[in-house]
Amino acid sequence: MSPPPHLDPAVFDDTVAAVALLVGPEGRLVYTNSAFTRMFGARQWGLPAREAFPDPDAGRFLSVLDEVRATGRARQVTGAREPDRGAPSQARYFVYSCSPVTTAEGDGILVVAMDTTTETFALQRYQALVSAVSVMVWVLHADGGMEEIVAGWEQLTGVPWHPRADVDWYARIHPRDRERLSEGWRDAATRGVGGVFQCTFRVRAADGSYRHMSTRSVPVLREGRVAEWIAATVDIEDTWRAQLRERLLARVATVTGQSLGEAFGEVVKVVVPELTDACLILLLSHDEWPLPEHARVTARRVASATRPGLHAPPALRGQSVTLSRTVREVLESRVPRTFAVPAGGPVPADLVPAVTERWLVASGATSLTLIPLVVDDTVLGYAATSTNGDTPALGPTETDLLREVLHHAQQPIRKALDLQRARRTALALQRAQLTRPPTVHGASLAASYQPASSANEIGGDWYDAFLLPDGTLVLDVGDVVGHDLAAATAMTQMRNMLRALAYSRGSVLAPAEVLARFDEVAEGLGATPFATAVHAQLRRLPDLRWHVTWSNAGHPPPLLIPAHGDPVFLTGAEEDLPLCVDLGLPRSTHSRVLGTGDTLLLYTDGLVETPAASLTDGQRRLAHEAALRRQAPLPELLHGLQDLSDHRDDTAMIAFRADPPL
Repeated sequence: MSPPPHLDPAVFDDTVAAVALLVGPEGRLVYTNSAFTRMFGARQWGLPAREAFPDPDAGRFLSVLDEVRATGRARQVTGAREPDRGAPSQARYFVYSCSPVTTAEGDGILVVAMDTTTETFALQRYQALVSAVSVMVWVLHADGGMEEIVAGWEQLTGVPWHPRADVDWYARIHPRDRERLSEGWRDAATRGVGGVFQCTFRVRAADGSYRHMSTRSVPVLREGRVAEWIAATVDIEDTWRAQLRERLLARVATVTGQSLGEAFGEVVKVVVPELTDACLILLLSHDEWPLPEHARVTARRVASATRPGLHAPPALRGQSVTLSRTVREVLESRVPRTFAVPAGGPVPADLVPAVTERWLVASGATSLTLIPLVVDDTVLGYAATSTNGDTPALGPTETDLLREVLHHAQQPIRKALDLQRARRTALALQRAQLTRPPTVHGASLAASYQPASSANEIGGDWYDAFLLPDGTLVLDVGDVVGHDLAAATAMTQMRNMLRALAYSRGSVLAPAEVLARFDEVAEGLGATPFATAVHAQLRRLPDLRWHVTWSNAGHPPPLLIPAHGDPVFLTGAEEDLPLCVDLGLPRSTHSRVLGTGDTLLLYTDGLVETPAASLTDGQRRLAHEAALRRQAPLPELLHGLQDLSDHRDDTAMIAFRADPPL
C-alpha cells in the first residue's frame, strides 16, 4: 500500500475559510492563509502553538489541539474572540475544525475556521425575541429525536426536556388531546413539503394544572425533501381563558327558558363540557332566606348535563336530597367548595341525591364542586359540578369562571322566577274558584284540576257544580283561551257570570238559553273571552234515574260511561260555536237519561289533546281507560284518567254518577 500523499498547504491560499497548519509534537505553526490572518491577526511561523497563540482566550483552542494530537480524531467546536474586552460589540464568533493530516514535515493538524458572527448575532437576537414573548422553539428530526432550541419546557412542566417524540413525551399532554395532536403530526408529515402543522393542546404544568399551548411547525427542506420540523410553542392559557369567558357569557345571555327547570337546562349545556364534565342544578324546597335552622329542607334536581363519553345521567324523577350541615355551610357562606373523590369512590355523603352519588362513582368522578346559586340576594339552590376520569379537579380559576357564568344567568333565571310567581298567583286564584262539589242525594260527584307542568301554562281551565233552588244540579266545565294570568282572570269572570245566570234563571231556562244569555251579557259588559264550555242540568226522576240536558259551546263532548256497555261521547247533530263568537247563531240543547250506575264525565281538552296524537286518538284512549275503571270510585277514576294527559296543558274534570238504590 502506497503512503498517503503529503498535504500541500498552498492549495488554501485563496480560500475564504481561515486555514492554519501545525506540525510536530509541539504543534509548530508552519502555515496560515490570508483569511486566517484577517480573522485572528498575523502569527509568526515556526513557533510552537502555545507561543504562536498567546491570546488570553486561546486556552480552549490549544486544549483541542492537544486532544486531536493524542487521539488522532478530528474535532469541531465553536469559539469567540473579543479583541477589546471593553467593547463586547466587537466580539467575533466562529466555528472551527481540527483534523489530523500528514505533511512533508511529518504528522500535523489542519485547522479550518469559518466566521459565524453574523449568524450568531441573528440567533442571539431571535432567542432574545422569543424569550421576550415566552415562546419555546424546538426541532423534530426525521428519526423522532427532539431538540429544544429555546428552552421553556422544564420551567413549565417541572421535568427535563424529553428528547424523543414517544409515549414518554406525550405523558405530559392532556389525555384527551394526545390522539388529536398525534393525528395532526401524522397528517402534516403525509403532506410533506407543503405541510404546516398548527395545533392547540393542553400540557400538565408543574403544579398539576393543565395549560393551553399553541404550536406552529414548518418543515425544513434540504434538497427538496423534509429534513426536520422546526416548531414554535407559546403558552396561550390567558388568551384562551379570556376567549372562553367571552364565549360562555355570550351563550348564557341567550338563555330563554320559561320555567326554572328549562332555564337551568340551558345553562348546564353552556358549562358542559367547556368547564366541567357534568353539572346538575338542585333547587331548594324553601323560598325563605336565611333557611330556618331546624327545619327539614330538601333540594330537588331540576336539570343536568354530562360530557360525551360518560354514562347517561339518571332520570330527574325522585332526585332530591335533604340538606346536610355541609351543604348549609356552603350556601350560607356563598363560596364554592370542592370535594375530592378517591378512585372508585365513595362520594362525600349527602351533598347530592343518592342516585347521583351512584352515578358519580360509576362515571369515575375525581372531584365534586358545589356552587351556590344566588339571585337578588336569595340562595335558590346550588350547582354540583364534577370532573371525571382523566380530568383533573377544578382549580380556583375554573371555579371562578363557573361562578361568573352562573351569576350571569341571573337575568333569565329572574324572568323564570317572575313567571313562577305569576303562575302561583294564577293557580291560587284558580283554585279559589274551584270549590268542592256539593253533596247530592242519590248521586256521587268528584272533580279534579291539574295545572300544566310548564311555568308559563297557568291557564283558564275550570269546572263548577252547584244546586239550584229547585234541587236541579248544574255542572259546568270550560276553557278560556290563553295560558297566563289574564286567562286565569277571564276564567274567574266567566265562571262567576255563568253561575249567576244559571242560578237566577236556570230553573226556567234550558242550557242553550243560559249560554245564549251569557253571550249577550258578556258582549254588553265588554267581557268577551274566547272560550269553550259545556253547561249541563241534571234532574232526578222518580224511578231514581237522572235526566240530563246540556249545551256544548265548542267544547270536547261529554263522555257517558254506562254501568254496562261501551262508553259514548255525547255529541249533538251540529256543534255550536264557542262562546262570544256570534250572538246571531242559535244554540242547541241536548238530553239523555242516565241509568243507575251510569257515569257522566265533563273534561277539558288538555286530557285528550297532545302534539303527538290527534283529538280522535285521545278520545279513543279516554273511552278505553274509562271503561276499564267504570267500577272504581269517582276520585280513583279521575286520578287514573289524569295519566292520559302529557301535562303540557292544564286539565279540569268533573264526574257525576247516578247511585244505585240502597
